[in-house]
Amino acid sequence: MKRLFDITLALCAGTFLLVPLALTALAVRCTSAGPALYWSDRVGRNNRIFKMPKFRSMRVDTPAVATHLLSNPAAYLTPIGSFLRKSSLDELPQLWSILQGDMSFVGPRPALYNQDDLIALRTSVGVHALLPGLTGWAQVNGRDELDIPVKVKLDAEYQQKQSLRFDVWILWLTFLKVLRRDGVAH
Repeated sequence: MKRLFDITLALCAGTFLLVPLALTALAVRCTSAGPALYWSDRVGRNNRIFKMPKFRSMRVDTPAVATHLLSNPAAYLTPIGSFLRKSSLDELPQLWSILQGDMSFVGPRPALYNQDDLIALRTSVGVHALLPGLTGWAQVNGRDELDIPVKVKLDAEYQQKQSLRFDVWILWLTFLKVLRRDGVAH
């Protein structure tokens, strides 16, 4: 049921967002050197690595580490990078990953391939068995502001409570957070 929900919602959202997707890609290309999309190596279900697309909000020479590990993340942002992140427009290409089956709409956010501490902690509590999500329970409870053990605790809580009703609730909370631009550090 969850997979059918993901495919249906991704196709509807992709159709509805076709113009904003095209305009965002054009804006990224016109405001900074490099491609519109950034394909990031991410950790998926059962710790399998997959390529996750995002609209590029950072310069092409940015180190491939979590943003909070950069000494001055703002120095790497493109001219529209902050807006893309705060509006979550940078996340829209992940509809492709949902259609491919690498992601779901709701689940733990996919870790970067080099976030060993997060990957190990998720694996130790069994969260690695979940399909990563565009949004998740940890996202709506703090996003960039949460420490890794708190994120994993919330991911494990999601794993225990997951249902279509809970997913719809998380999507609704995500929509509200995006409108208010809550919890985005960079």
